[in-house]
Amino acid sequence: MQSLNPDVAAVLHSGGLDSTVCLLLAMESGRQVRSIGIDYGQRHSIELEHAERQCSKYGIERVVLQVKWNKPTRVIPTGRKPEEMRSSVSPAFLPGRNVIFLSLALAEAIGMNAKEIWIGVNSIDFSGYPDCTAQFIEAFQTMSKIAIPEGPHIVAPLQFKSKREIALEARRLGLQRDDTWSCYRPVESSERIVPCRQCDACILHDTAWDAIDVRT
Repeated sequence: MQSLNPDVAAVLHSGGLDSTVCLLLAMESGRQVRSIGIDYGQRHSIELEHAERQCSKYGIERVVLQVKWNKPTRVIPTGRKPEEMRSSVSPAFLPGRNVIFLSLALAEAIGMNAKEIWIGVNSIDFSGYPDCTAQFIEAFQTMSKIAIPEGPHIVAPLQFKSKREIALEARRLGLQRDDTWSCYRPVESSERIVPCRQCDACILHDTAWDAIDVRT
């Protein structure tokens, strides 16, 4: 396999707060950024539209990979406090999702000649997903180095940041509260689709932005 370009970064980019901040941090680092989206039949596919608009705004090349699998039905909890979310794995957890996403990104990154894969996972303010932890990222990196010895390196710049810290980074990078989409239960009206404001993702998103609006 030919040597990969250390200046090229493939970013797993859903259009949510974390992945968009990750995308812009990769840009800020001077990397040549490529956005990778995954269309896996998610109910909140409006996130893909946000990601597309972001890439258009910043002039970033984007590819969306199509994935189909028999996903188990999941209950999306609502009205939980952030401390409750951290106490156990959310019933919304979709087993295998980040394993699949990173595996696809690994293969796609090589085609892009990218030496790095950036992913916006974090394990401070989150819903207890085991495939967002540092242990998972480290284990996947170990596996990938065995499978592809000179393959891409995984970068997770938000791993140990709180949602408030991520929102601060978002604001510093020029993002506003509604520039990204994090909701798991989009509400359709006659005019547009809006966030539910009740699922874990919405509550974490709004709590973070409320905190920096108060303190800044």
